[in-house]
Amino acid sequence: MMKRIITISREFGSGGRTIGRQTAERLGISFYDKELIEKVAKESGLSEQFVAEQGEDSPTKNRFAYSFLGRESNGMSVNDYLWSAQRKIILELAEKESCVIVGRCADYILREREDCLHAFICADVKKKAERIVKLYGETEKKPEKRLAEKDKKRRLNYEYYTERKWGMAQNYHISLDSGAIGLEKCVDILVDLTRMD
Repeated sequence: MMKRIITISREFGSGGRTIGRQTAERLGISFYDKELIEKVAKESGLSEQFVAEQGEDSPTKNRFAYSFLGRESNGMSVNDYLWSAQRKIILELAEKESCVIVGRCADYILREREDCLHAFICADVKKKAERIVKLYGETEKKPEKRLAEKDKKRRLNYEYYTERKWGMAQNYHISLDSGAIGLEKCVDILVDLTRMD
């Protein structure tokens, strides 16, 4: 079956967002990253800043701490509402159009659809560190520490809501090392894979 939806999960600094955007451009389909944040904010009533910061990052330093997040009488935390809104929007987008969706557990949410291609983008620490310094500049924190903290938050959030291991090859159709093969080659591979029957 032709793949009409591509989900991109990625390590911080691996260029996954850029790969996703360029893949969407090459295929002439919609791209959802920041655009997804706007839709989720509208759906949930939460601020775009909150959705951007909490939508795929854990609000806590360990999985156990999710138990202590403030909950309403129905047992849901604000992060649960956010997860629910993101899930709804991602399912609606998949029904409506061909697209590339970056992050937000889209690979898990759309796991039962046969028209999806799920990709994980990674790279070695040195390449990722160079990339984030180039893109976001230097901070008082070493780039390696920034990478580790961001990926830890992504991993905790993913594993809490999906009960699957983030980055584990079995959860994706393909894993690509953008540091080794380059962003452009990653795009070429994803474009080719969507066209295979």
